[in-house]
Amino acid sequence: MKRLLILYTGGTIGMDQTPQGLAPVPGFLPQQLARLARPGVSWEVREYAPLLDSSAITIADWQRLVGDIAANHEGYDGFIVIHGTDTMAYTASVLAFFLQGLAKPVVVTGSQLPLVHPRSDGWGNLADAIEAACQPDLHEVCISFNRLLLRGVRARKLDAASFAGFDSPNAPPLARFGIAPQWLRDGWRQANGPFRPLLPQQADIRCAMLLPGAMAAAFGRWLQADRPQAALLLSYGNGNAPADAALLAGVAAASAAGTLVLNLTQCVHGAVAVGAYAASQPLAQAGAIAGADITPEAAQAKLLWLLSQTLADDARRNLLREDCCGELTR
Repeated sequence: MKRLLILYTGGTIGMDQTPQGLAPVPGFLPQQLARLARPGVSWEVREYAPLLDSSAITIADWQRLVGDIAANHEGYDGFIVIHGTDTMAYTASVLAFFLQGLAKPVVVTGSQLPLVHPRSDGWGNLADAIEAACQPDLHEVCISFNRLLLRGVRARKLDAASFAGFDSPNAPPLARFGIAPQWLRDGWRQANGPFRPLLPQQADIRCAMLLPGAMAAAFGRWLQADRPQAALLLSYGNGNAPADAALLAGVAAASAAGTLVLNLTQCVHGAVAVGAYAASQPLAQAGAIAGADITPEAAQAKLLWLLSQTLADDARRNLLREDCCGELTR
């Protein structure tokens, strides 16, 4: 008998009609899950209070999720996190980094339409998540959505208007769910050492996206005046940016002072590749770290993970360049 722990945080999937319109209704989703009962699998549902719209997720909510999975790691065969779609990829990335050494499947899922809707995608997403959470050799955090199982730390929400809400643009899926599941086990990660959970801590992480015009200089001046612990810069193409004096001075000063400046591409597909174009060189020379093909969601989670530990600046910078839990193409 497989024993699963289902952590229900909120989201569209468990909403019901109320006099004010669709809203989370406590107790509703656990009752609905009984329809998916099958031989050989049992589960316990823990419903969080209050149920969240995932756009309101906080560090405290991530601490609770990490803590609940860590405390119950040995008592269950797998875990399912039911979550709203807006920040699902952020939460999956955080869980992947803060549950290092995971030896059980953790499957995050939700839906674009609530279960009460006659065309809800939630039933299939939940059924596939249960299937995945029963796999004893799946040792990572995944997202189950629209008949795909995706590595959580590579997944992104790409569509708010169709059932194909999520994909992992620079990484293949871990499974495809058809009449029979197609388990793509060659791509699965193996448990890496002992289970090492860590609770995320508050950190000052900022993000800016380059726009043509004065944005580059403004970002540089902002780094000069207000030194965050880390900053994400979404640059163009393969990591290109103008050789703006204010931008480069700000990146250099902040990096020298210990700020982790991570250069990401605005493109969904592809990666930051220093040297592919001459325009990618100045940022790197000023101290910005090339983020390769890490997603913005995983980049935030990785920075949060590094800043939640007592590490030297050089150690943090080195780890940013390494693949720690499947977030980078090797």
